[in-house]
Amino acid sequence: MPENSRARRYWAEAVEPRFFLVRRLGVAGAGVLALGLLTNTALGVLPVAFVVAAARLVGHVPEAVAAGTGGAAWDALVTAFLVASGCFVAQQVLAPVQTALAQVVKHRVDGHFYAEVIAVVSRSASLRPVEDERSREHLHLATETLLRGEHTPGDAVAGTLALVARYVRLVGFGVVIGVAVSWWSAVAVCAGTMVFRYGHRGGLRMWTRLWPEIGPLRRESDYFRDVGMELSTAKELRVFGLTGWVVERYRSSSVAALLPLWRARRVYNVHRFVWFTAIGLVLLSATVALMLRSAVTDSLSLTALLLGLQATVGAALLGEFYQEADVATQFGMLAARALADFERHVDEQVATESPGGADARGLPRREIRFRDVSFGYAGSDRLVLDGLDLTLRAGECTALVGLNGAGKTTLVKLLGRLYEPTSGAVLVDGVDVRELDVASWRRQLAVVFQDFNRYELPVRDNIAFGALDADDADRRVVAAARRADVDGVVAGLPGGYGTVLSRQYRGGADLSGGQWQRVAIARALYAVAAGARVLLLDEPTSALDVRAEAAFFDEFAERTRGVTTLLISHRFSSVRHADRIVVLAGGRVVEDGTHEALLARGGRYAELYHLQAEQFAQDAGRTR
Repeated sequence: MPENSRARRYWAEAVEPRFFLVRRLGVAGAGVLALGLLTNTALGVLPVAFVVAAARLVGHVPEAVAAGTGGAAWDALVTAFLVASGCFVAQQVLAPVQTALAQVVKHRVDGHFYAEVIAVVSRSASLRPVEDERSREHLHLATETLLRGEHTPGDAVAGTLALVARYVRLVGFGVVIGVAVSWWSAVAVCAGTMVFRYGHRGGLRMWTRLWPEIGPLRRESDYFRDVGMELSTAKELRVFGLTGWVVERYRSSSVAALLPLWRARRVYNVHRFVWFTAIGLVLLSATVALMLRSAVTDSLSLTALLLGLQATVGAALLGEFYQEADVATQFGMLAARALADFERHVDEQVATESPGGADARGLPRREIRFRDVSFGYAGSDRLVLDGLDLTLRAGECTALVGLNGAGKTTLVKLLGRLYEPTSGAVLVDGVDVRELDVASWRRQLAVVFQDFNRYELPVRDNIAFGALDADDADRRVVAAARRADVDGVVAGLPGGYGTVLSRQYRGGADLSGGQWQRVAIARALYAVAAGARVLLLDEPTSALDVRAEAAFFDEFAERTRGVTTLLISHRFSSVRHADRIVVLAGGRVVEDGTHEALLARGGRYAELYHLQAEQFAQDAGRTR
């Protein structure tokens, strides 16, 4: 890599990303690549051949007219006409072929690029790399064109292939000028064309250099655009009369994002682009003037003059902005750089992680222990957990209660190795969880998160995702749905377990919040039936009404018998049947015991329990 800082920046912005695009050409497939190269080479040669044939056609006209039909001059005229016509027709035939091949390349490369991004995102066992602000910006830059569907990495690779036609044409025109006029003229014309090109591309490089800097403004604009268009926000916008306000915020945020680009482009056009244009015009004008002077002095024939002038004009037009390539390749290179930066950041995180390797099958047999565990989220000085000591005995149901921010959900994330403790250790039968193989350990877990995923897929898949490799999936799905008491809901759907859970698809259906929560519970119970030994439930019934929740937990112990269960809930009626109840406060365990024992103690749990009971009683009184 160059040592000079300006050269280093140019290398990072324009050279390395081009290598990325060229390497991705192979993703298109050998056949498509070969056909694409052949097509684009032909589209580069044909305009040059057309110019040569047209010039010869015009050059033969005086001689053919003087000699009349049937002579050699007339035959040469007809031949030149047929060649020119054939070149024109061939261009018209090959142009749609070029477009079709570009679409094939685009879709194949974009699919491969998406797979690369997903692989990098999934490389770390932790969530830290994708939660870090800097890495999120890199990830957004790498994927935003894919999400928009334009100027994608696939478009960039297809555009790189299309550049073959442009530069073959430029070389061809240079050869024509060199043969017909002089090689110095050819060099001058090609140099002038490339000066034009550099001026255009320099402005585009400046544009994409500023693009990451206005990322927050662009995301704000995108947010208001989505708020104004999404179905989920439509009700409140209409009821509260917010539509006009959202439109105005979208307009102002869009202008705020574009203003820095407009200012920079104006400065570039005044101070640099004018100079590039002037240099290019001087080179081309001087070359044309020399051609005309040579023709006047009879040192250049009419045919040679026509060839030189047409080739010069054709070459000069190649100094323009390439719609099929320039924007796409520039944003494709930006995405390539962003992915490389994101991958570098993820790899730095992975290097600090313990890879583990021990088989976790059948664990835990005795206990899971949090030993003096402390943890704080990135960007915050506050410790969510501060010297926590807690033991979850195998086969028991342990309930966690506490105020918001006490660290209950964080425990679930640490158990799933979504984060590593800042200090201390999580031990499974005495073995640090970091020494276990991550995939093997996670197969022992069944989880219902507060913000569980709602997959726009068939009910069957939504449940079976709990254990993708389980045998006899259909039978297990039905059994899990029955245990989660969602089988009645599924029976009422138009396609049963094959119904896609989204109204955006034909024959699809949506569910209520409580019904979705039962599907998530069914997914976790499916995992338990497939062999998971630890069940983590984070507010699993928050969307259910009180009676439905009570009915669920009345049968909960039977459904999870023998499974190590960690239950988090704000409703004390949900946790009273747990084997143990643990109260968290200040990142530590402050109380531990059964429901009856904790009430008798009269501590924090009893205070919260009675406070909630009084609230329920008041609410019930108001509804009578």
